[in-house]
Amino acid sequence: MTGIPASMLDTNPAVGLTTDEARIRRKKYGRNELTEEKTSHFKQFMQAFYGPIQYMIELAAILAAGLQDWIELGLICALLLINAVVGFVQEYQAGSTIAELQKTLALHSTVIRNGERKTIESKLLVPGDIICMEEGDIVPADAKLVGDPDTYIQVDQSVITGESLAARKHLGDAVYSSSTVKHGSALAVVTATGDHTFVGHSAQLVRGSQTEGNFQRIIKRIGYFLIELNVLALFITLINVFYRGIDIVQYLRFVLVITVSAVPIALPAVTTTTMAVGAQMLAKKKAIVSRLTAIEALAGVDVLCSDKTGTLTKNKLTVHDPYIVPDSSLEEIMGAASLASVRKRKGADAIDTAIIKATRRQCPEEWHRVLCCHVRVFFPFNPVDKRVETRVRDPDGNTLLCAKGAPQAIRKLVEENIGGPLPDPQGRFYEDAIIEFASRGYRSLGVASKRNDDPWRILGIISLYDPPRHDTKETIRKARELGLRIKMLTGDQVAIAKDLALELNLGDRIYDSKRLGLGTITEGLEGSTLNDFVEEADGFGQVYPEHKHQVVDILQRRNHLVAMTGDGVNDAPSLKKADVGIAVEGATDAARSASDIVFLAPGLSAIIDALILSRRIFHRMHGYCQYRIALSIHLLIYLTLSIVIFNYSIGATLVVFLAIFSDIAVLTIAYDRAPYARDPVKWNIGKLMFISVILAVILAIGTFLMHTGNLAADRDYKPRVFLEIALTQSWLIFSTRTQGWFFVYYPSWQLLLAVFLVDIFASIMAIFGWFQSSINVVEAIRVWFFSFGVFVVCDVVHRVLSETSFIDYLMHDMWRKPVPRAQEDWQYLLTKTAELHALADALDETRKHSKVAAAAPATVESKAEKGPSAGAESGQPQGDVTKQPRRRRAGKAKATSP
Repeated sequence: MTGIPASMLDTNPAVGLTTDEARIRRKKYGRNELTEEKTSHFKQFMQAFYGPIQYMIELAAILAAGLQDWIELGLICALLLINAVVGFVQEYQAGSTIAELQKTLALHSTVIRNGERKTIESKLLVPGDIICMEEGDIVPADAKLVGDPDTYIQVDQSVITGESLAARKHLGDAVYSSSTVKHGSALAVVTATGDHTFVGHSAQLVRGSQTEGNFQRIIKRIGYFLIELNVLALFITLINVFYRGIDIVQYLRFVLVITVSAVPIALPAVTTTTMAVGAQMLAKKKAIVSRLTAIEALAGVDVLCSDKTGTLTKNKLTVHDPYIVPDSSLEEIMGAASLASVRKRKGADAIDTAIIKATRRQCPEEWHRVLCCHVRVFFPFNPVDKRVETRVRDPDGNTLLCAKGAPQAIRKLVEENIGGPLPDPQGRFYEDAIIEFASRGYRSLGVASKRNDDPWRILGIISLYDPPRHDTKETIRKARELGLRIKMLTGDQVAIAKDLALELNLGDRIYDSKRLGLGTITEGLEGSTLNDFVEEADGFGQVYPEHKHQVVDILQRRNHLVAMTGDGVNDAPSLKKADVGIAVEGATDAARSASDIVFLAPGLSAIIDALILSRRIFHRMHGYCQYRIALSIHLLIYLTLSIVIFNYSIGATLVVFLAIFSDIAVLTIAYDRAPYARDPVKWNIGKLMFISVILAVILAIGTFLMHTGNLAADRDYKPRVFLEIALTQSWLIFSTRTQGWFFVYYPSWQLLLAVFLVDIFASIMAIFGWFQSSINVVEAIRVWFFSFGVFVVCDVVHRVLSETSFIDYLMHDMWRKPVPRAQEDWQYLLTKTAELHALADALDETRKHSKVAAAAPATVESKAEKGPSAGAESGQPQGDVTKQPRRRRAGKAKATSP
């Protein structure tokens, strides 16, 4: 952390900080947590009054005030306020539910305070704190090892650097937040917390202003479309006023009526409410939504790029079917392997744990015998001999030597002991087993033993693999039924990825990431050929973070909506790039901050619930948008024509009530029952607006029949037209909410109750003559029957148009043109040209440094010694090369050439 004096890090490891010191430092440097972009509740509430739709209604309110129509002004302001309050309350409740779940993600750390060890929440750590780290602990902050000069631990930094091998750390070396201690225990002094850690800096790279999502663009497009129609209607009305010589005050009243009728004030509130309720439902299924519009995007996702380890698999090594030599047995090979393993939970690694669990489960009697053996000498694994060896005494007094390790190392041990090669067919079978396990990507361990003065003999080979989760295969099957294609992106070898893909029915087209040709000029595929290759592949092995980003980018350029799963800091750019970033269980803070959805449940099973729910929500929002567009255009057509033809219309007060009825009732659509599509769904704005316009025309025809019929009978048309519009508009939602007949898929009781109350209230207004003349009950019933007939016609037309594939083609497919292959090839050529120029610049810089080295060799040599060696000894992640420009090209080449 920059700006911290060295004296503040000189904490006595035995005593640590005092409580008062920690409190003072926490006030100065803040909590140990990543800063989240938070919006005040007041600002969040005021957002409901911003936007093109809201501006039009606010303009109408100003116009009503200027005309001194105080009733209309009060109703318009009430309409604005009700929508703002409803939207704010729903979003606030969703945020509170999510915040409660996020508390379950809090980590705890063991720290020395006031000379005592205590466990505290990791967010309370401050610079200078002494933390105690043991096997399996997640490093809570950037720190430096202190204490015993012989301190030695191994740390898994894969979530930061992408390196699969654990890094060795000694006294004075740095460890980084979110890495995991694999072996050993140590004390460390906290050097950086929160946003100042290495992970914090990575999170800041993906933090910032959110880009406008697809759904915001859809809502704006609908809003602008209705505003344009409103302007057109006002222009037509202006021409009418000009020819008829109507005074400006009357024209302004027309403007008020048309504007209030055309602009769907509740459109943002209803859609926000629908998604907020959906976020609460997802939270109950252990999925936290950090961006509400991600729910709508997830409904259209057709490709899921999934990590393997910990997502598709358990991330736990398991013993597979071992190869056993003819003169041995399963009990003998598992017993010898267990004796050559660390049996203490603290010191056992993943391999030891897997062998011990398998022995206890498969050979319980042999495991009991192992427990009765006394270990006299234990030789741990070393990279020279590549084996573990132990000397024990069994209950019968025999001396046993057991060894496990690399199969070739075990064979060499036996052959040196017997003074020659293994006899056939034992040697040939042994080699065949090694080749078979290697071809399947399994990790193999040879096992041998020696009793008393007998020679060493090979017992067999134990194979280890990371098994898939019990629900992964079923989850993949369900995902495919929902039209989702899964591509596996893993850092493991291609053989391992292929074997798992075949087991899970993911497909056999798994390729090496080298074929992507990232960062090279001549290797890999090119242009449209590369894009075809990525689109058709089932996955890639030996990938690095840049490969994941490349795959997502290519799929998006091919018009796919892509979801990406990840858990590490190095996955953050890909999670941010994807249309829907998903952080799986156990993900780092950086990965969660870059994601749109965070799964708290293990594996991918939660994504099925999320997919189904998101498609239900999409169906609700699609039905509401179609409903609201039709209502606005209906009133625009009717009011404009009545003004032009008859030079009058129903009053602004009644129009405001109609807007309230149409919006308030369908706020309950967020709780409505909804079907879900079996395939990914996407917005077809052309078809949506086309059907809405047709429905609006039918509604307008019905209203004109009611209007002209009453004029012909010399009756006051206003109460009857008002009631007819209120009824047909409120019932239309029952048609747009489903693709089939309105009565086949029944609505929720909340929606039924809301529509029923609106209809009753509108009928009471017409019967008692509020703001108008009245009608009797019999006439009201007649209007109900007439309105139901209009609604049935709308339902029949809606069903026919919704199920007509030609409408889809006419309004969508004909205009969606894929990027020409020639254009993809041209873009690739431009990219490679830019890489060649960058390479030339790097060569020029290298020559410049060479001249400086020739002039001052001592200085350059000291810098060269200080760079890589210092970085390696300090434990700095090798991905951080910002101060080593000459190593940037080499580092990148190494990362992209596994």
